[in-house]
Amino acid sequence: MLLQVPATLVLLKRLSNARDRTAPLLPLELSVEASAKQDPKVSIVIPTLNEIDRLPTCLEGLRDQAAKEIIVVDSRSQDGTPEYVQKLQKDFPIPLKLITDDPLPEGWVGRPWALHTGFLNSDPTSEWVLGIDADTLPQKGLVASFVDQATVDNFDIVSLSPKFILKTAGEQWLQPALLITLIFRFGATGDRTQFTEDRVMANGQCFLSKRTKLVELNGYELAKSSFCDDVTLARAAAQRGAKVGFLDGAALMQVRMYTSMAETWREWGRSLDLKDASTPNQTFADCLLLTAVQGLPILMLMALSIWQPTPSILMNLLFWLNAFLVFIRCLLMFGIRTSYTEVGFWFWISPLADPFAVIRIWISALTKPKSWRGRIYSS
Repeated sequence: MLLQVPATLVLLKRLSNARDRTAPLLPLELSVEASAKQDPKVSIVIPTLNEIDRLPTCLEGLRDQAAKEIIVVDSRSQDGTPEYVQKLQKDFPIPLKLITDDPLPEGWVGRPWALHTGFLNSDPTSEWVLGIDADTLPQKGLVASFVDQATVDNFDIVSLSPKFILKTAGEQWLQPALLITLIFRFGATGDRTQFTEDRVMANGQCFLSKRTKLVELNGYELAKSSFCDDVTLARAAAQRGAKVGFLDGAALMQVRMYTSMAETWREWGRSLDLKDASTPNQTFADCLLLTAVQGLPILMLMALSIWQPTPSILMNLLFWLNAFLVFIRCLLMFGIRTSYTEVGFWFWISPLADPFAVIRIWISALTKPKSWRGRIYSS
């Protein structure tokens, strides 16, 4: 009770702000004439390492976007990724560049190093630099709509949450539970009322920055050693006075992040704790919050339903508090439904995966990754 009551109050405060969030972005419809006249101000950077199975779909979705250039920064892929890009270069409607980044300098993680390399090699006349992951499926009008909204709101840095593609039963069961850990900690996407500089959220799968702001920050230098470089850079920028946003882009981009429950547990679970972008106290407090409002309620409700101790006011309060938290969790299933292309039976029973999701956050918070996307890092 001492842990769950204050945690529940914090959760209710965060969820109560959902009604004030920025509306989800929609594709910006342009006439043929307007599209032809639109000045492409965006350099798109795609970091790759053995992405031959994902990159083709990403590049196909970028063919008709309003961009000045697309820069694929390859980290010495062995699966034919660079050769594939080379084949496309001649006939691609947008200038398509292929760069092989230098070996990792001391203290750098692969992804921010590739993005930093792309930024340094981007057209200096571009107003925006857009980092996009190879597993992203851009929808029509993504870039135009994204830049238009960023300009209207005067963001320096802004990123989008995607619509997820889940195909296996294991993914549909575990992934929503992991996604809920973010909502419980940071509220709804697009919430403009609660983010302080050290609680800003971001998503590197579609991460837009003003070029002038990246110059001011010295590219990705501030996030060079982070395994959650998107959040680390966004928070560092916010602490230096940048206006940072995180918007709902489900109508503009889809993502097939991982192909199994095991891969989702292993890869996405490694960075969800966000310890690289938080203080140890913040990370510990987040883990306690998730334990109280997401990990324990279903277990407590099951235990109190099976084991019936002598009735007391305290036991009754404990039962109904956890029933209330489970009810909130079930309601959120309808709230996050639009974040998925399709859902099935396993999606709707994903609250049963909540204790495992919270355990994964604790494991991640207490350990440091030794490998990431095929790279091995020293401890």
